[in-house]
Amino acid sequence: MESGSVTTPFGRRSMTLAMLSRQVASQQIVANKSVDKWKLFRNLCIAKPRLGVTDRALAVLNALLSFYPKNELAEEHGLVVFPSNVQLSIRAHGMAEQTIRRHLAALIAAGLLIRKDSPNGKRYARKRRSGEIGEAYGFSLAPLLARSEELEKLAADVDEERLCLQRLRERLTLCRRDITKFVTAAVDEGCDGDWLNFRFQLSAALGRLPRVPDVKQLSEAVAELERLRQEVFNQLERQQNFGKQSGNPNQTERHIQNTESESINEEAVVVCANEERASQAMPNRDLSRSSAFLSERQSESTLPPLSLPLVLQACPRITDYGPHGRVSNWQELLSASHVVQSMLGVSASAYRDACSVLGLQQASILIACLLERAEELISPGGYLRELTRRAAQQRLAIVPMLLTLLKTKSHEAHRTHQISVNKPMPTLC
Repeated sequence: MESGSVTTPFGRRSMTLAMLSRQVASQQIVANKSVDKWKLFRNLCIAKPRLGVTDRALAVLNALLSFYPKNELAEEHGLVVFPSNVQLSIRAHGMAEQTIRRHLAALIAAGLLIRKDSPNGKRYARKRRSGEIGEAYGFSLAPLLARSEELEKLAADVDEERLCLQRLRERLTLCRRDITKFVTAAVDEGCDGDWLNFRFQLSAALGRLPRVPDVKQLSEAVAELERLRQEVFNQLERQQNFGKQSGNPNQTERHIQNTESESINEEAVVVCANEERASQAMPNRDLSRSSAFLSERQSESTLPPLSLPLVLQACPRITDYGPHGRVSNWQELLSASHVVQSMLGVSASAYRDACSVLGLQQASILIACLLERAEELISPGGYLRELTRRAAQQRLAIVPMLLTLLKTKSHEAHRTHQISVNKPMPTLC
């Protein structure tokens, strides 16, 4: 057989111990062993990441295999192919000869081919009198036959890893979708909780993943997101159970502003009793104005419910910062508040504290109110922290603040109209 002896390269190519060991290993072929060459090539394509060869090198190997006359690689048929560079380039879809030489060297370095050079370095074969090939010089495919079991196992491992990565990506996608939609539903329904923190944790977990993660990195990310999803689900479940146990949600849910008249009167009394002490800590006149407005409303039975149209009517500027320049739901209001928060110079910690105390929905409303009064505020971040402190002490009501803004806008519009009416007409010369 052609691989029965160790050969050295022709010309300036040097001999290495690695080449010697590969040639010795290729001689360890079981008698009468045969392998389908195309099945073997398919295993090579699957195991390509483990072998360190490129797709162009595999294209050259595919061309070499096409010169082997049989479908079964077997020692009895000979294992050396000897195409010329021209014919090899044609079967490699017109690849340049310099490129073919480079990829042949890569296949030899990967232990998939062995050079069997002739005395003059040419590739040819000598036939016996019977017409059979007796001695051939070119490229030996013996390493492929000797390593067929190893290549099959490598292909199975790579395929299993690919399926594992696919399953992990599916689980990651499901966790990300569940967490996002759970949090969005909680925000839209106005549920209490630190939902912004859940979003931060989700973004941080996904941000730690590299562009092409491996199985270990994906497994850690999936485990973290599954734990986070369970926390979000438990929080929502507690909210649901609390709503079922609550006889009158209007007396317990802080985010609902359409309360009974008795609750309004009691809250107004608390605000009025603490108005003088609170004004020392808050120099801005808007808080006093909202508290004074609430005092004026003591005699009324109910306040308007907190709704998105009320917020947009009182704070129309926020719509310019929503997705596509509009705000049509609470989720888009939350997105706009993120943009405005950074634009006003409000620190992330101040915004996070407001979300933890008030909830995402009411914190977004406060940001919209800050935007309406941006020209009058020296420090929007400090103003938001003071509002958060008042909310933690149950001394802040959102609806009266919105109604105060509406009342102020109405007065300003009326004053502007009066000025325009009283403005003298220019005389014509």
